[in-house]
Amino acid sequence: MSTEPQDASKAKETERQLTMSRAMVEAIATEMRDNDEVFLMGEDIADYGGIFSSTTGLLDEFGRDRVMDVPISETAFIGAAVGAAMSGMRPIAELMFVDFFGVAMDQIYNNMAKNTYMSGGSVSVPMVLMTAVGGTYNDAGQHSQTLYGTFAHLPGMKVVVPSNAYDAKGLMHTAIRDDDPVVFMFHKRLMGLGWMPSPSGPKTGVPMEAYTIPFGQADVKRVGSDVTVVSLGLHVHRALEAAEDLAEDGIEAEVIDLRTLVPLDTETILESVKKTGKLLVVDEDYQSFGVTGEIIARVAEHALDDLKEVRRLAIPDVPIPYARSLEDEINPGTADIAEAIRELHE
Repeated sequence: MSTEPQDASKAKETERQLTMSRAMVEAIATEMRDNDEVFLMGEDIADYGGIFSSTTGLLDEFGRDRVMDVPISETAFIGAAVGAAMSGMRPIAELMFVDFFGVAMDQIYNNMAKNTYMSGGSVSVPMVLMTAVGGTYNDAGQHSQTLYGTFAHLPGMKVVVPSNAYDAKGLMHTAIRDDDPVVFMFHKRLMGLGWMPSPSGPKTGVPMEAYTIPFGQADVKRVGSDVTVVSLGLHVHRALEAAEDLAEDGIEAEVIDLRTLVPLDTETILESVKKTGKLLVVDEDYQSFGVTGEIIARVAEHALDDLKEVRRLAIPDVPIPYARSLEDEINPGTADIAEAIRELHE
């Protein structure tokens, strides 16, 4: 049974392997070379290179006029990015942790997302809001959330969630070139940092040349006929590990990596569910009013006759605990995913 992504042939065109952080930086650097209107701003992105290595090396090449450290005022610098974008530039603003969005909520929700609409289409806001998401490294309730659904809920922003280096580079190129605001959400655990090791899957072959991956195009990471597993980010890798373990027992799970939430590739999910009849949605965001419920609702609306059973795994509605044992308990692991697939298969 194939476990390769649909884009695997392109990734294998080069033997060069990159971590997700290096792939992101490579895409940003290419866009900055090609377009003088692209620049970065954020906290600790210049000399430090981003606390998750999301901008490492860019200061040396482009200097402080285009790679700018800013004061600890998310409202100010995200607002400045919105204004720059409306003026014709293409800023990339890094919100260090997605958890910090609250102090800049007005700039994000009422300006970045809505100004094109509020202006009757007379201005666009071509900017990228890049931010780190996810837990599993014990940084407690104010630095470990995922919050995909929070951003996907409000119209006006595209929401991107790569799970590997190949996708991260292609999606970053697409994001920077897009004329609409894009929220680019990278999982800390996938960046390939020495102090926070990644699973084996995020480091992939990445071509030297620039390439784009269209938004709204999910990737079937593993083909299967028994159960459809839909996920994104870190949990794509956990789902793949669970699927490989279960294959030894004759259970073949199909694993879909959404890659983007807005736009959402509903069609790929429906096609899979029509084949398997069983759906498991796995997410690191909170369960209530979130991504898992939205995906299940779409399947129920468009393929209810094909849907025999459904499950979902997500973070229960509690703050992320600091204690490692408690965080592991609430965050769906490989064993939890495997157990849910078995229950659906029975």
